[in-house]
Amino acid sequence: MNGIELVLDERSASIGHFTVGRLLPSRLKRSVGPFVFIDHMGPVTLSGEENLDVLPHPHIGLYTLTYLLEGSILHRDSLGNEAEIRPGAVNWMTAGKGVVHSERTPGNLRHSVKALHGLQIWVALPASLEETEPAFTQVGERDIPVWEQNSFHKTGILCNKVNLLNLTSVTAIAF
Repeated sequence: MNGIELVLDERSASIGHFTVGRLLPSRLKRSVGPFVFIDHMGPVTLSGEENLDVLPHPHIGLYTLTYLLEGSILHRDSLGNEAEIRPGAVNWMTAGKGVVHSERTPGNLRHSVKALHGLQIWVALPASLEETEPAFTQVGERDIPVWEQNSFHKTGILCNKVNLLNLTSVTAIAF
């Protein structure tokens, strides 16, 4: 036996006039540990008339992590944050007791051909932190560890030193 218990295929899901490949949740698996949503965006090339427009919507009781391989997304939230995420950086939003945010194609790209490819992962907050104050942090590409192992290039998008999340430890995710 190879130790693989379940293989999940991503399925199409629409978010704000944009289709993503959704791995979690699935009818076969609602979550994996604290990971409750995993969306794969692209790779896709959008025309000058096509844009990512996920309009303002609320989140509670979770973290969202956005990581781009290509393209650019403008994050705005009810805390007053506005940040453009580009390839290699990570947007980490703590929804806690509640935050409203939007994700859209930045204004300077809205009428041009553009690429988009990335991941968005939703992580359930531990019960003790569900009512924490909402927060937003962008971690730049230079501050994210990368390494080579067995001829694979890996990027750590969650690491043990993420004290900005009010956590003492987080299991590392690499791809």
